Amino acid sequence: MKPVVVLVPQPQPVERIFRPEALAALREEFEVVEPEGDAGLDEALGGAWAVVGQPDLPSERLALAPHLRAVLNVEGNFYPNVDYPTCFTRSIRVLGCGPAYAQAVAEHALGLALDLARGISREDRAFREGRERYLGEGNADAVLLRHADVGLVGYGNLGRALRPLLAPFAPTLRAYDPWLPDAVLREADVLPASLDEVLSRSTFVFVLATVTADSQHLLGPRELDLLPEGARLVLVSRAAVTDYDALAERVGAGRFLAASDVWPTEPVPADSPFRSLEGVVLSAHRAGGIPAAFREIGDMVLDDLRLLARGLAPVRMQQAAPELVGRYRNRPAG
Repeated sequence: MKPVVVLVPQPQPVERIFRPEALAALREEFEVVEPEGDAGLDEALGGAWAVVGQPDLPSERLALAPHLRAVLNVEGNFYPNVDYPTCFTRSIRVLGCGPAYAQAVAEHALGLALDLARGISREDRAFREGRERYLGEGNADAVLLRHADVGLVGYGNLGRALRPLLAPFAPTLRAYDPWLPDAVLREADVLPASLDEVLSRSTFVFVLATVTADSQHLLGPRELDLLPEGARLVLVSRAAVTDYDALAERVGAGRFLAASDVWPTEPVPADSPFRSLEGVVLSAHRAGGIPAAFREIGDMVLDDLRLLARGLAPVRMQQAAPELVGRYRNRPAG
């Protein structure tokens, strides 16, 4: 008998995350059940070997799934919708698709940094409004990324994807990540540093950290004041890591420039001060959600289901760690 895979990827459409050939292979190799509503899900769980999606799975619902071996989240981070201790006790793998977005987010972050370095979108706006400045006049605050001091706040999936993209610029790279030994950073040719050192010694700072109980508002007024005059701050992970009120005050005062792809409230309110600030590049949480990243999710799901069916460990998706998953404070975007 084929292992039963319960497919409930909402809010992700099935066709978004699975290429036609990957979806065909999934249906060929596994018995795919697509239940409707909570009652349908509860019934399907009785024979489920794996759940692909992120439905609420408290302990009571997990009890309905005696054969369950894996839960594969296809939206993003590890959300508090699963009873993780029960899963760990029962050896149910809980996997996340975060790595699928890493390359797309890293490339977008690099683009934002280059924009901030040279004022690309700012000068485009000026040109369209008849305020263009030619030659050196429009470059008074321009800087080079090459050989710059660059700081990374967090060195997880995003940091590892961004590192090779920065290599051609030969920067001095420092990273702060309290969850990693210094040796891991040194092996990647990154200098381990404290948060204060990363902020105070960097012309470019990329905020890449996930949000946890410890990292909420990790960058508050004191930390933002450590940034050098004219620094470039790029925020692409989770908005809760940064105090956006303090950020708006300092960007508005001309202390440094910033670019953000994530926001405390999405959609951003119409009266948000960021909409009128000249020193910030605005991005509507679109760094990771590109077609190539979505299709990668389906490929990762299929690869790891195949490994699990053979009695092997999954290798493509990110596994929830018992030591860490309870610390996350992630919530779905929007």
